[in-house]
Amino acid sequence: MTSQNARAEDIVAAFNPMAPDQIENPYAMYARLRRERPVFHSPMFDLWVVTRYEDISEVERDTGRFSSVGALDARAEPHPSVRNVLKQGYAQFLSLVQSDPPDHTRMRAVFGRALSPQRIAAMEPSIRATTNGLIDGFIGDGQGDLVQQFAYALPAFVICDLLGVPRADMQQLKGWSDDKTLLMSATAPIEQQVESAHGFIAMERYFKEKLQERGRKPREDLLTLLVPPSMGGTAPLSEQEAVCNAMDLFSAGHETTTGLIGNGVWLLLNSPEQLKAVKEDPSLLPNAIEEILRKEPPVRGFFRQVLADTTLGGVSLPKGSRLFILYESGNHDETQFSEPDRFDIRRSDAKKHLAFGKGIHFCVGAALAKLEGRIAFEQLLQRLPNLRLRTDEPAVRRPYLMLRGFEHLPIAWDVPA
Repeated sequence: MTSQNARAEDIVAAFNPMAPDQIENPYAMYARLRRERPVFHSPMFDLWVVTRYEDISEVERDTGRFSSVGALDARAEPHPSVRNVLKQGYAQFLSLVQSDPPDHTRMRAVFGRALSPQRIAAMEPSIRATTNGLIDGFIGDGQGDLVQQFAYALPAFVICDLLGVPRADMQQLKGWSDDKTLLMSATAPIEQQVESAHGFIAMERYFKEKLQERGRKPREDLLTLLVPPSMGGTAPLSEQEAVCNAMDLFSAGHETTTGLIGNGVWLLLNSPEQLKAVKEDPSLLPNAIEEILRKEPPVRGFFRQVLADTTLGGVSLPKGSRLFILYESGNHDETQFSEPDRFDIRRSDAKKHLAFGKGIHFCVGAALAKLEGRIAFEQLLQRLPNLRLRTDEPAVRRPYLMLRGFEHLPIAWDVPA
């Protein structure tokens, strides 16, 4: 083996997005992988990892070779103990993000109505009221945890309101959603996976009951738009698809925005010139949000399955291979972005980022996430004078394979007179 090949093997063996140093800053490793092993097999996760922007885009465009069915599950098969629990629910998770055409086309039409631009724009006053209500609760403290006190709650309340479920259920739903996220990557101890499988089944049953209620008594909410004929509604979905999509909507509806807010505040507070510019000119916020999504995407990557023997980036992939398309790396690809490790809220091509996917699977909730982010940044920067990171407590990132964000982000500010 040549020294060059040996170095490439070393970098593959070192790849572990769950390792503390790679959770903190994975970008130097990604740069090496793009140069030396842009498509490689990770024995640790039994996944083929795709790191270059163009290769990721190719996977996202080509649903004929790369399937999204089962896309959110990093495992070929769950552990038997986990499988025994999951048998209590549906045999397969059927949702928009885990489907290919024509099923995907049919399901996406439902979301086109549910998340129309008009419906999202009409939510701005209520999102702004929720944002200010949360800030009112801690503004007099002078310090706090941005994630625990704000970034979790804002999008979770918004998605609860959109779905039409009680805000009082938010904490329980958040716990179940965390269980769902943990199950996706299958990297936790088996005992924890079993516990999370029970939470997953509880979430499934919760939304099935809510959809049955909407079938009997329709409301002006998103859940009602998901009710299929078999449950008394009109949506072109099966019962299983309706339940799975409701689960995905809650999880995706808050996870990505929580990450956007936390990552964005962290980036701005570590970039005084950028922070000053956006404070002085809030019209910079929309592009700043695109740059935040590029620089620190809340979703690290997504999964696909290879439908037939093929090649990608010059590498042979056998049928049945499971891919991890690494948005984090693609967003820092130097062939696409000038000085990709630099945070620049005026970057002219920031919108090219992969944070919301590409092609037919472009995130249906992207506009809502960006609206929530804009309002959150506006109000935080306006209402919390001299907002800054605390030095007495460290920020703590979330140790997830798929998600990039903070569990804790301690901040301080000057209490307004």
